[in-house]
Parts: sequence; C-alpha cells; structure tokens
Amino acid sequence: MSEVPDGLRYTKDHEWAKLEGGRARIGVTDHAQRELTDVVYVELPAVGKAVRAGEPLGAVESVKAVSEIFAPLSGKVVAVNKDLEDAPETVNKDPYGEGWIVLLELADPAEADRLLDASSYRALIGA
Repeated sequence: MSEVPDGLRYTKDHEWAKLEGGRARIGVTDHAQRELTDVVYVELPAVGKAVRAGEPLGAVESVKAVSEIFAPLSGKVVAVNKDLEDAPETVNKDPYGEGWIVLLELADPAEADRLLDASSYRALIGA
C-alpha cells in the first residue's frame, strides 16, 4: 500500500506539495514512484523558471516509462534537487524526503486550497 503522509497537498497527477511559508517543496508521490518502478533519470527545470499550475515542470524516467511532472502550484523555481542527477533512485527510496524535486516560490499560496488533502488523495488511489 502506498504511503500518503498527512500535512501535504496532492494532485490528481500524483505530485505532492509541502507548503513552507511562501514556498512549496514538490515531488512525486509514493504511489507514482511505485507505478513507475525503478527511476533512472529525473529531468529538472532551470532555477528561475516561472511555471503555472498544471504545466509541465520536468520529467521522471524509469525503466518502464517517462512521465511528466506537472507543477501543482504557480510560481518560480528557486531550487532543484541536484542530488537526483547522480542518484535518481532516491525518488524511489524516499519520495517525500530526500527525493524532493523542486522548490517553488509561490505566486499565490491560496492555490494550495485547490489541491487534495491526504484523505482525498488516499480515496483517489484506493489506499
């Protein structure tokens, strides 16, 4: 069964967002990494890139498929997890911790209200 921590926000596309003041740390959910299987490459966006909620932010490539990562919130990329360049499998090992992908400076923190809470995401994935 997939892990779905409380206190995060989720998208129907299986990204998570951890709100940190006016910023949000973004990654793919445990459910997503299980579906992808072994992650072999993570395409990171450029720092400084402006993104809108729902737009592609990067991609995760596994031995099985390539999946786009969609921005759950609008904002500007202020940091990326460079460790994933050498260790993309971290997304599988620790999707909610060391496997984070990007940190956004939020354009509108209220957008987070449109994302799923943990119980709604659990219902979505049947967990």
